[in-house]
Amino acid sequence: MAKTIAEINEKIASGKVVVVTAEEIIGIVEEDGAEKAAEKVDVVTTGTFGPMCSSGAFLNFGHSKPRIKVQKAWLNGVNAYAGLAAVDLYIGVTEVPDHDPLNSVFPGAFAYGGGHVIEDLVAGKDVRLRAVAYGTDCYPRKQLDTWVNLATLNEAVLHNPRNAYQNYNCAVNLGKEREIYTYMGVLKPDLGSANFCSAGQLSPLLNDPLYKTIGLGTRIWLGGGVGYVTWWGTQHNPTVPRHDNGVPKGGSGTLTVSGDLKQMKPEWLRGVSFRGYGVSLQVGLGIPIPLLNAEIAQYTAVKDSDITAPIVDYSQGYPYFEKTPDLGSVTYADLRSGKITVLGKEVPTASLSSYSKARDIAETLKDQIKTGHFALTQPVQSLPSADSEYTFKLLAERPVNGGGI
Repeated sequence: MAKTIAEINEKIASGKVVVVTAEEIIGIVEEDGAEKAAEKVDVVTTGTFGPMCSSGAFLNFGHSKPRIKVQKAWLNGVNAYAGLAAVDLYIGVTEVPDHDPLNSVFPGAFAYGGGHVIEDLVAGKDVRLRAVAYGTDCYPRKQLDTWVNLATLNEAVLHNPRNAYQNYNCAVNLGKEREIYTYMGVLKPDLGSANFCSAGQLSPLLNDPLYKTIGLGTRIWLGGGVGYVTWWGTQHNPTVPRHDNGVPKGGSGTLTVSGDLKQMKPEWLRGVSFRGYGVSLQVGLGIPIPLLNAEIAQYTAVKDSDITAPIVDYSQGYPYFEKTPDLGSVTYADLRSGKITVLGKEVPTASLSSYSKARDIAETLKDQIKTGHFALTQPVQSLPSADSEYTFKLLAERPVNGGGI
């Protein structure tokens, strides 16, 4: 028997909704089958917490006296993009201060950047705003040096163009000479380590692999507050080959998400530094999956052993598009075991994303729905899928050479 989101919301309002996490639904489907699971359970909650470099925040700091139309701006020394209206800024999480030595002394430390600025704002700290302008008749001021915080900002909107990647690479280093420093972390030479970055069976888009419930307008848990899917993410590519269960065999769908930064918490938005690479932001994100029917219930029962990630060389193959030996793929169950075998060699594994934090997000969202503090929304438009008209026209022939978490 099919359900609707409206019917599930009525259950949320009346306190009768049945909610489980993406971990818990696995056993329910295995024991009762997808049909009975869909009848019994209304919502499955997911979660992920990892570095998401395509993230940032729009900030409006209000007008000074006299007024200024900002040309260039810095927040705690970090460049903020000012090519918007007079006192609007966008701070990207991978931006760094002008004085940062970068990789001039390799590997660079990248101690502070845009992700840290956002964390500081969410933590309630004062942030130094410095701005310059060329001056106009209506905006005569040419310099501004002041302090702002989240409470004094008119608006602060987290707006992330590419989050919640649907699957991703397992990164290794086939080079023999040295460690390499990448957005997938430090990779030891000669297959000395293997890094991955996904919550696997808890990850939102791996529980809705064909985008049956997640679309434009979906309400989500974002950074400890409420957000929305506002578009499909950059590099969204639903045409990646998939397993029979719908799970893509590599990086596929992505989401653009937005939310009120003033609702969020520093525990779930953490600035991070990648030695030799740069800075980023750890983003906490959770999405409720409404069990509208047995098909969706079956998708949410995906296990780490059902999900594979391609093993990719980041010494030559990834950065230079050079042909390397076929390294195959590996399940997330194997990745989480702590070691995998690549080209006959045992390789230790490490995750850039936190599975325990992803579990916390799924549990928190579950509690919020059960207590009536989080209702679901009906998407106004589906995400482009492999057989959609949008995908056919605009994505099918697009070179798939993107990267970056």
